[in-house]
Amino acid sequence: MKPIQIRDLSTAQLNELAELYRTTRDVRLRTRSQMILLAAELQFTVAEIALIVRESEGTVRCWLKRYQAEGLDGLRSLVGGGAPLKVTREYQELLLQVVRRRPRSLGQPYSMRTLQRLADYMADQTGIRVEDETVRLHLKEADIVLSRPQHTINSPDPEYLLKKRQLKTPVMG
Repeated sequence: MKPIQIRDLSTAQLNELAELYRTTRDVRLRTRSQMILLAAELQFTVAEIALIVRESEGTVRCWLKRYQAEGLDGLRSLVGGGAPLKVTREYQELLLQVVRRRPRSLGQPYSMRTLQRLADYMADQTGIRVEDETVRLHLKEADIVLSRPQHTINSPDPEYLLKKRQLKTPVMG
C-alpha cells in the first residue's frame, strides 16, 4: 500500500509535533501526534501506522485528514458528546441553600439527611432527577461533605446528664 499523502511539513511543524509528543500528558494526543510524525517523517502507510499505534486504519486516516485540515489544533478532542447535563446553575444554587438548612425547617419528616433523601427532595423541588452520587459530587465541588450521622441520646429527665456522668466515673471502694 502506498504511503499516505501528507503535505510536506516544515521543520517548525515537525518540531512542534515532536514537542507535543514528548510533553503532553494526554495519551490520545500523544498517539495522534505520533501518527502524523510517522506519516510525515518516515512516510509510513496507513496500515503500518495502524499496526504501530494499535488503532484502526479508519482512525488513522481520520486523524491524518484532521491534521491536514486544522493543523495541531485538529488533534485535540472536540468537547461534547454524551447526554446534555441535567444539573443547571439554578439547581446547584438551590442544592447549596437546601444543604445548609435543617431538613425539618424545610418541612421534611426527618432530621437526619442522607444523599438519597437530598436527591429526592431536590427532584421534588426542581423536577430534575439525579443519582445520589451526582448530588455528592456537586456538594464536593462546594467543599461540603455529608458525614455519617452522629447519634446522641437525650432524655427528658432533668437529672439525665448528672446520672450519665456518674455512670462514666468509676466507683472506688
